[in-house]
Amino acid sequence: MESFQDAELTWRPLVRDDLPLLAGWLHEPAVARWWNHDSTQAGVERDFAASIRGEEPGEDLVICLSGRPIGLLQRSAIADYPDEAAGYGAVVELPPGAVQLDYLIGRPELRGRGLGTLMITRVLNSTWTDYPDAPAVFIAVVAANTASWRAAEKAGLRRVAEAPMRPDNPLDDPLHYIYRVDRP
Repeated sequence: MESFQDAELTWRPLVRDDLPLLAGWLHEPAVARWWNHDSTQAGVERDFAASIRGEEPGEDLVICLSGRPIGLLQRSAIADYPDEAAGYGAVVELPPGAVQLDYLIGRPELRGRGLGTLMITRVLNSTWTDYPDAPAVFIAVVAANTASWRAAEKAGLRRVAEAPMRPDNPLDDPLHYIYRVDRP
């Protein structure tokens, strides 16, 4: 099995030309299972174009392995999204300036090989510079998504709560694990 520890992992903002690729990732069964997102071109345009135009407070980042797009990571100040802030705030103490992450690996052959952990770790490291006022980073994961919460744990986040939150997929139980890491 290939190790990714020395891999060239970079990220850049999502651009309009990425939308067909993102639609394909969101349509891929293992991604669709957890993201439950409209993967039509119209749906992706509707939900991601504001980010591309700079009208969205959060970041949609295309993750690249050796220059080749392999996934998406969303990063934002939690307070910029009142519904998210209310969801977190109902179950954990949410310090002002806290950041949240959400992520997917769009290429099936790259899943289950430690790349998610590496992706989270490297973006976390840059978050402390990119968000200088962020005291902590949070990740909320539906409890049934074992691969996702294991990646968060391996990246150094600790589980701080288990609570019901609205899942992306209505088929899922609302139980979520909340992970946190504080600024080093």
